[in-house]
Amino acid sequence: MQIERDTPIEEIVETSSQAVAYLMKNGIHCVVCGEPVWGTLEELAQSKGFSEAEIDNFVKELNKQN
Repeated sequence: MQIERDTPIEEIVETSSQAVAYLMKNGIHCVVCGEPVWGTLEELAQSKGFSEAEIDNFVKELNKQN
């Protein structure tokens, strides 16, 4: 699966446990009470105050893991 900025968090959670661990390690908690957070990777990262460059890096690193 190719991860993009607009990939829904739910899809990321369903397809890659490594991605979940990576995001959580970087301060993006995409699972709450066992359920994925709604919205896209970009929306969640922006809500946590990450810059555009940081979001681009998340996409790059997540795709390396796939």
